[in-house]
Amino acid sequence: MMCQRQEEKYFTWVRLQVPKMRLFIVVFVAVMCVCDGLKFGQLCSGNPDNTRRTSDSWGQGHYGAGRGQRKHEGVDVVCRDGSVVYAPFDVTLHGKVLVYNDPNKAAIDSGIELRGEGLCFKLFYVRPDQTSGSVKKGKRIGVMLPMQSVYPGITSHIHVQMCDKKIDPSPYL
Repeated sequence: MMCQRQEEKYFTWVRLQVPKMRLFIVVFVAVMCVCDGLKFGQLCSGNPDNTRRTSDSWGQGHYGAGRGQRKHEGVDVVCRDGSVVYAPFDVTLHGKVLVYNDPNKAAIDSGIELRGEGLCFKLFYVRPDQTSGSVKKGKRIGVMLPMQSVYPGITSHIHVQMCDKKIDPSPYL
């Protein structure tokens, strides 16, 4: 089921027909998406359960965590530097992503946009093997970049962010 598209459809219906029911419909759509049971498969070698980064000296890895004047717009999944990164389900690759575009962070300034199962999401801090085409679930899509070289002492991780940053990826992990 395509949760993002359904959400857009329901939001349109809510705005046009029943504005006071918006909260109910949002909750209903969120429950429908979670009930679909779509879960990411293993993202990183050495982390079969997609354990999330909790708290370290650099901050927290959950969606909405404070980042000074802004909020964290994704979820961090623990991944050791140099680890193999896998497709969480059958995906198509939709191009390389620049994370920072900052020369001081060039060592980790890479990611990939992926689409599959009705979702569009990005993985940051990954050097992709390719930037287009299809990859089957569990197959290699790239390598975790050397996060420790830029953020010493951080829990190295892949940042998982939906293309629509207002959507929390947590239910899929």
